[in-house]
Amino acid sequence: MNKILILFAHPALDKSRVHRRLIRAVPDLPGITVNDLYDAYPDFDIDVAREQGLLAAHDLIILQHPFYWYSTPAIIKQWEDLVLEHGWAYGSQGAALRGKRLLSLITTGGAAAAYRHEGYNRFTVRELLAPIEQTAYLCGMEYLPPYLIQGTHRMDEDEIELEVGRYRQLLALLHAGRIDLDAARGQPSLNPSFDRAISQEVPT
Repeated sequence: MNKILILFAHPALDKSRVHRRLIRAVPDLPGITVNDLYDAYPDFDIDVAREQGLLAAHDLIILQHPFYWYSTPAIIKQWEDLVLEHGWAYGSQGAALRGKRLLSLITTGGAAAAYRHEGYNRFTVRELLAPIEQTAYLCGMEYLPPYLIQGTHRMDEDEIELEVGRYRQLLALLHAGRIDLDAARGQPSLNPSFDRAISQEVPT
């Protein structure tokens, strides 16, 4: 079983239509930890030792957040600057994160078609996440293709509930190691590998 740490960041969670429901739907499984950064650090005064301890204790780190200006909410940058210290996370003596996996779990208000070379935003989400991918590489982590929930601005209640159910399945399958992460390498998103894993599940 994979130990999963969800680093969750949403600066306006009370106004959220999607993430507020997602984070409340995390399955109650041993080894899945939710770390709500805005709730834990409303003044951005991040406890580096606590955060490093959480990272060390988990195998898969999920950065879950809405896509803000093609990047992350501000507290994740603050978290990176303070927690990923030279000599601990990277550098000749920095091996604490080596071999762990990092996954970005992203919502976008715009539809998937907007995140193509010929689309409104001109780049794919994975291309826009290149700084996160390079950070993972520098720390000796494997960066997985992002899991994407897109077109949230136009989702109705039934569509949101469908995504909440898929989110619960995703975490459960990642926890159980039932998604072929090796086969997903290099793909634009993790979504197709997740869909294949669902199709292979035997109903009980």
